[in-house]
Amino acid sequence: MFGQNRDELRRFFRQAWEKRTQGLPLQPLEQLVAQVIELHPEYHRHLADERQLQRDFTPDDGETNPWLHMGMHITLGEQVASDRPPGIRTQYQQLVKQFADQHAAEHAMMDCLGVVLWEAQRAGSMPDEAAYLECLRKLSK
Repeated sequence: MFGQNRDELRRFFRQAWEKRTQGLPLQPLEQLVAQVIELHPEYHRHLADERQLQRDFTPDDGETNPWLHMGMHITLGEQVASDRPPGIRTQYQQLVKQFADQHAAEHAMMDCLGVVLWEAQRAGSMPDEAAYLECLRKLSK
């Protein structure tokens, strides 16, 4: 979507944000990225500092990887827009009503997405869409 490696992805985020802050026109994907960045002022420092673009984030750091976090928001947006996996749009709408906040609902959904992606990576397989949707259903109970 953004490129084939971490550096390209992070630079794309940075460029989209720079264009947004300068009031320049944005392509649709840049607009989506800029909207996600805007929701996360705690990550703005990572966009402004070249060292942060190169930084590795590990669980031992005790800090959320801002690039992964923002990327998951974008992934959720794309999943909901395309209703892929089938049924996710309905789950999303229910969770937004339950949480009364789109951003909070997405943060809850990220826990499910993260688990399913981690399990797929560990098993060397595609993510289990049924398990993902089941996890989302459990959130709305």
